Amino acid sequence: MSQTNNIYDLAVNGVRQLVPYIAGKPIEELERELGLTNIIKLASNENPLGPGKKALAAIQAALPKLTLYPDGNGFNLKAALAKKYALNVDQITLGNGSNELLELVARAFLAPGLEAMFSQHAFAVYPIVTQAVGANAVIVPALHFGNDLEAMAARISDLTRVIFIANPNNPTGTLLSQADLEQFISALPKHCLCVLDEAYFEFVGDKEGINSLDWLKQNPNLIITRTFSKAYGLAGLRIGYGLSSPEIADILNRVRQPFNNNALALVAAEAALEDTDYLQQTIAVNSQGMSELTAGFKSLGLEWIPSAGNFVSVDLKRPGQSVYEALLRKGVIVRPVANYGLPNHLRISIGTPAENQFFLKALAETLANV
Repeated sequence: MSQTNNIYDLAVNGVRQLVPYIAGKPIEELERELGLTNIIKLASNENPLGPGKKALAAIQAALPKLTLYPDGNGFNLKAALAKKYALNVDQITLGNGSNELLELVARAFLAPGLEAMFSQHAFAVYPIVTQAVGANAVIVPALHFGNDLEAMAARISDLTRVIFIANPNNPTGTLLSQADLEQFISALPKHCLCVLDEAYFEFVGDKEGINSLDWLKQNPNLIITRTFSKAYGLAGLRIGYGLSSPEIADILNRVRQPFNNNALALVAAEAALEDTDYLQQTIAVNSQGMSELTAGFKSLGLEWIPSAGNFVSVDLKRPGQSVYEALLRKGVIVRPVANYGLPNHLRISIGTPAENQFFLKALAETLANV
């Protein structure tokens, strides 16, 4: 029997070569590092309003039952989602954030020798889940910082099993038109599963809105993933969901771990789904904040990528890492995106009006000195 003194040699090849995902720096970490107290975080596209009152009330009511396992099937939340979207319960898969849905898709449909496709500047989890299962990543050059559907269609092969498309895209915020996206999905060969990642769809205006749910009827190879982490302010509870054909949901549930959603997340998400006032307030704050940030960028002579999400990536015309580090020293956490192929950009999450102005002041001071 062969022996090894290197534990890394025991890991499977795809995992051994992975670089771990780096999340936005936590406030507590910056407090420890620099001893700062007045810190704002605009790095992880979180809701600056905090969770809604209905979600908090549901959490409070569920606390006495924490000795019990949660409903592993998430019946009540699935029923609420099915009612909201006029779907059947068997078309819904719940995940520990929508990130888990991406991983379940990879585990269920990808393998060594098969291909997953996604765009340049796409969400970092797509290459991670692809490589972890040993599949090959086909990365298609971006068009105007977003998905080039025509180029993606031309790269599909007999080995293509999964195509990841975020709309709006993260970290660039670009949005595909309904007509282009529907045509692309409808033309996919039956051996290709399309994952339409709509983590930020609530922020898309009515004029630009895409009613992707209608496409499920004609496209059994489509899964739409969404989350309660962004617009609903429940990022810390980690809960998301997938909408698909019953067949895809059945396959994903075969690899989904039991009790993957905790009891507090389930009741908070169900309550949040009904809190339309909170959602409308979130959208209004985001729209105002986007205007504040882009006006600030314009006054500083900076360009940005027009975004349909709750964040915006600004071009600093210089390496973003040095500006990011200088902002940290001023108590402002944003997101460098060099790992997304955007070394001169920083991604800024929309905050409260006070947070937005705090950031813009810090940015102006930093650019004057860096």
